[in-house]
Amino acid sequence: MTGSDGPHCEPGSDFRPAGPASERAREEEERAVEQALALVGGSDRTGGAGGPDGRPSRSQDPRGHQDSRGQRDFRGQRDFRDEDPNAGPSSDQHARRSTDSHPYDGRDNDPRDGRTTATTTAATTAAGTTAATATAPEPVGEQPPLPDRASPGDPAKPRPTLPPPSWNRARAIAARAGRGGPPATIRLPLDRALGHVLAEALGALTDLPSFDTSAMDGWAVAGPGPWAFEAGAGLLAGRGPAAALPDGTAVRIATGARVPPDTTAVIRSEHAHVDEARGLLHARRSVVTGQDIRPRGQECRSGEQLVPAGTVVTPAVLGLAAAAGYDALPVVPRPRVDVLVLGDELLNAGLPHDGLIRDALGPMLGPWLRALGAEVSDPHRLGDDAGALRSALTSSDADLIVTTGGTAAGPLDHVHPVLEALGAELLVDGVAVRPGHPMLLARLSPDGPCLVGLPGNPLAAVSGLLTLAEPLLAGIAGRPAQDPYRALVHADVHGHPHDTRLVPVVHRPGRAGGRDHVAPLRYNGPAMLRGIAAADGLAVVPPGGVRSGTEVEILDLPWAPATPWTEGCFT
Repeated sequence: MTGSDGPHCEPGSDFRPAGPASERAREEEERAVEQALALVGGSDRTGGAGGPDGRPSRSQDPRGHQDSRGQRDFRGQRDFRDEDPNAGPSSDQHARRSTDSHPYDGRDNDPRDGRTTATTTAATTAAGTTAATATAPEPVGEQPPLPDRASPGDPAKPRPTLPPPSWNRARAIAARAGRGGPPATIRLPLDRALGHVLAEALGALTDLPSFDTSAMDGWAVAGPGPWAFEAGAGLLAGRGPAAALPDGTAVRIATGARVPPDTTAVIRSEHAHVDEARGLLHARRSVVTGQDIRPRGQECRSGEQLVPAGTVVTPAVLGLAAAAGYDALPVVPRPRVDVLVLGDELLNAGLPHDGLIRDALGPMLGPWLRALGAEVSDPHRLGDDAGALRSALTSSDADLIVTTGGTAAGPLDHVHPVLEALGAELLVDGVAVRPGHPMLLARLSPDGPCLVGLPGNPLAAVSGLLTLAEPLLAGIAGRPAQDPYRALVHADVHGHPHDTRLVPVVHRPGRAGGRDHVAPLRYNGPAMLRGIAAADGLAVVPPGGVRSGTEVEILDLPWAPATPWTEGCFT
């Protein structure tokens, strides 16, 4: 992007013309870094010299990652790619932009490989920097990142870098972000409340039933039999109260009809013998006081809680609410979500061709987010345009913005720079999960919407959706978190050496008295959707993998289980 005064400037880079003072500061900083490298024996990790002296050059960081701004990028990453033995060629989305590399940079005691790194801090003078770095006690494997931007004449400060959170930790952060404040409450008529979450507990407005009613078609009787009766239609549902029933008498009664006072029991029609000639009713079975009568308040008493706040309004909840006398329900508004699809290489129709691929995420994310209880706008396709992305973020009135692709550190990955330019708060910047670890969660402003940045590979995007978007939306909507449960897995499942792995699975019934189990599906590479299309859940596989017969945590998908045709096709 070219500004009005000419120099190239990425969004969020805060480009300023360099004066003599800033040039001197940069030269002193570079000299200090070179001295530190010489003192502690630092070298280019790639094994080749990065500069004329064998030291890393400004345009190549010690890990071999190229930075389009001529600096080391603060998101420089070690690369633990998914090693799926079954993964074959795939039509990945944004593969060139959302690489499956891990954001571990410039931190001490990297738990992933046992190496120890020493962090050097830029000082205000070259001498001060040399003195600080000369005391570094450990060899340096990875140097701290150079600053992304600096003010003229000011010393550069390294950007703090933290290891990405674990999968469980990231989900907890997302859920807490969604519960940032008390949810709003609206009242919706019953015919519009389906799928919303109750903002308040639903209390009974009356006793249920509100009077004694007959549970069966038959005869209401009083006292011991046989019982005299009068011919006629008897008592029907919906009629007013009847006169008290004298002992030794009976009256026909329909299901749901109001039971007369002093009724002893209701005798089902099939259990009664009618002697028309004598006008007497006989019971074919013994009669128990209160049988087949639904007494007033049997289901609930007025004021009693029927369902708690946070309950999803299902058809059954609607029926209960109507029975209890409700015409409208207090619910939380559905979270509003905007979906922004990034990438110039994406086609909206037709076959892939000439390096262009079909957009798989645009058609998938809207229905998936609706299944999670959100109101979703039509996807906006922005291409690789940082200005369009910034404009879309600042003009959105949604509760959550979901972006696809652009979350890594490539030349066309604009999500991080734009968020930085907007002053957004990064709550999660990478997650220790495969696929999908370059996902992110940010809050655009203290009172503004959240953004979930999904990787561009389709299954990696699903991972980000369930890791960050699902608990965040549940928190915004007041919806209870999904209860974790465990199931046996039938087959060894490969794991990542250090990260959690999410693997599509399908539930299978046990055979010959065996336990129900889940079977992993073959097509589970980051760019594949064939496995998740047949799945009804994701297995949460710990680092190192699991053996067949091990119990693993399962994340359910928000729709019906896979159909039988998946048997043999995907497992």
